[in-house]
Amino acid sequence: MANAKMTETQLAEACGVDAKTVGRWITDTNRIPHARHRWAACEALGEEESALWPHAIRSALTSGPDKEIVQVFPYRSAAPAGLWRSLVTKAQRELVFAGYTNYFLWLEQANLAGALRRKAEAGCRVRFLVGDPSSPVTAAREAEEDVPLTLSTRIAVTLNELAKLQDADGIAGRFETGHVNLSVFRFDDEMIVTPILARRVGHDSPMMHLRRRQADGMFDRFSAHVEELWSRGRDIREVGRDAQA
Repeated sequence: MANAKMTETQLAEACGVDAKTVGRWITDTNRIPHARHRWAACEALGEEESALWPHAIRSALTSGPDKEIVQVFPYRSAAPAGLWRSLVTKAQRELVFAGYTNYFLWLEQANLAGALRRKAEAGCRVRFLVGDPSSPVTAAREAEEDVPLTLSTRIAVTLNELAKLQDADGIAGRFETGHVNLSVFRFDDEMIVTPILARRVGHDSPMMHLRRRQADGMFDRFSAHVEELWSRGRDIREVGRDAQA
């Protein structure tokens, strides 16, 4: 609506509904308008239906295991700017950031540290799984990416931010190198998965938004992958103390 320079009233007139109805479309992300209203809104705003109401598209087109796929993007950077913040905000039980560096989160999400601290204080478990900057795996990936902002430098940003949160109960971090080519981010029963392509950095790789719909589906399998890596990981704080000693 902002891009199209349209108010709620103007969009309501274009769709043949009341302005309060448009307001509910905006505030209630689970509400799916009737098809004719969705089509009218897409025409008025110049947007694809898959961008405005991806749940409706998935429900209409799929009935099998792929219903766990909410939406896909050819590049992580193509995802809506507010998607990540929305997922963090809604999560109440579990937040897992298993990106190899998690660097982009601190740059793109305003006051992420404050949001994570509040989540932890409310009882949400927050975990970061990051690559070991001193690992040969990290060095090999750095050589493959061949970019000025190296992998170890990006990891250092996350370690610095986590150091500021070390007094917060419920926030933990571990080193593991088994996910150098796959990033998984969990938000309760929703998940972002990014397979990292050869010679590509994270924002240039494809991205899937998943929502858990069944036992042992895609969501559960990616979640089990992360839990296995977490069980093998080394606590970031212990590694830091060993280095100082």
